[in-house]
Amino acid sequence: MDKIYVVYWSQSGNTQAMAEAVGKGITDAGKEAEVVYVSDASIDELKAAKCFALGCPAMGAEVLEEGEMEPFVSEVEGFAAGKTIALFGSYGWGDGQWMRDWTDRMNGCGAAVLNGEGLICNETPDDVALAECEALGKALASV
Repeated sequence: MDKIYVVYWSQSGNTQAMAEAVGKGITDAGKEAEVVYVSDASIDELKAAKCFALGCPAMGAEVLEEGEMEPFVSEVEGFAAGKTIALFGSYGWGDGQWMRDWTDRMNGCGAAVLNGEGLICNETPDDVALAECEALGKALASV
């Protein structure tokens, strides 16, 4: 069975809930999902994968979390060319600029962002947002 990694950082649990829903979509599509907190993720596993998902909420002035996720994403930029990456995360304010910037970064290093953009939801994901996350996982599983 093909394993697809869903790597996330979450402070309040909102992005974690999204990550778990993405994982459910992958599993429902017949693939194995490995949903893992960023500090437990393996760069080498992602290097070997053709696709994976990354999730992080908007922090501060609409940026990625700077202690763990930003350094991880910087490493991913070094090998992302040719990979398909699903991006997702929650936010509490703003208009999603952090996700547009993140999408541009991944596209700029040669990755293909699934659906052409990241999936965002405001605050706690509701049933509609969780269904969108599951659909994102299914789409990732079809890559």
